[in-house]
Amino acid sequence: MKLNLKIAKVLVQLINGESIPNSSAKGRLIDDLVAENIIYRKGKHKKSLELINEKGLHIYLANQLQINDLNDYIILKENPNSTRAESTKITTDSKVSKERAFKGFLVNSYNSITAELNNNTIIINPQKGSFIFIYDYESFKIPKEITVVGVENTKNFSQIHKQKYLFKNINPLFISRYPQNQNKDFIKWMNSIPNNYLHFGDFDFAGIGIYLNEYKKHLQEKATFYIPENIESDLKKGNRERFNIQKPNLEIKEIQEPELLTLIMMINTEKKGLDQEFYIIG
Repeated sequence: MKLNLKIAKVLVQLINGESIPNSSAKGRLIDDLVAENIIYRKGKHKKSLELINEKGLHIYLANQLQINDLNDYIILKENPNSTRAESTKITTDSKVSKERAFKGFLVNSYNSITAELNNNTIIINPQKGSFIFIYDYESFKIPKEITVVGVENTKNFSQIHKQKYLFKNINPLFISRYPQNQNKDFIKWMNSIPNNYLHFGDFDFAGIGIYLNEYKKHLQEKATFYIPENIESDLKKGNRERFNIQKPNLEIKEIQEPELLTLIMMINTEKKGLDQEFYIIG
């Protein structure tokens, strides 16, 4: 994904506190920022955009696009005579670009899983404190009865053995959402295998948005949102400030999962959001 000059200038306007018409800033990057709860898209008909997490925006630009200074990036784009050294200093044109193209994704498991990679048998059973990175994912195959569980937050992914009690009814293989720029590889792999996908994320509007925009729209009926048995009582222990900040931007009419609709109703009733880290025990 690249940041064009028009959208870069829109981001500067948002940083300066301006409200921008949604029609003047359309594209995948804006959609991603809305899903990440960095930008809020408000209004039903004449929608507009507002920045609600400036720090998050700068982190996103640095991590996903290697842009450390948005103003310098705009100057670079407006000056076609900039040297290659200047370009590499501000954004990614050479070495970093190649690093971001590194394909594959991280997997983890607390059970031993026999899988196949490049027509050879491998055992997925990483030691605590380590993960397995699948590079040649095109040849990576797992048993049909395995449920692929996508984990939104890195802490949960690294301590998945402390959440074993949540998944007692399935045989899971856990996939990390990070590094986020590997998501396309994961989606391609999921669409090439018969296994189902279960999304384990934060129980708030941002977490649901990530699920709908990054996974559900690509995996369709193969994907469902994981909801713990005691979510109704657990939400009472959630964060009200998070709810107040995260203004909902969900197309309710397009959601076909009754359990997810019930969760959204609960969040609205309690006016709280709950981090998935809540479920790490021990």
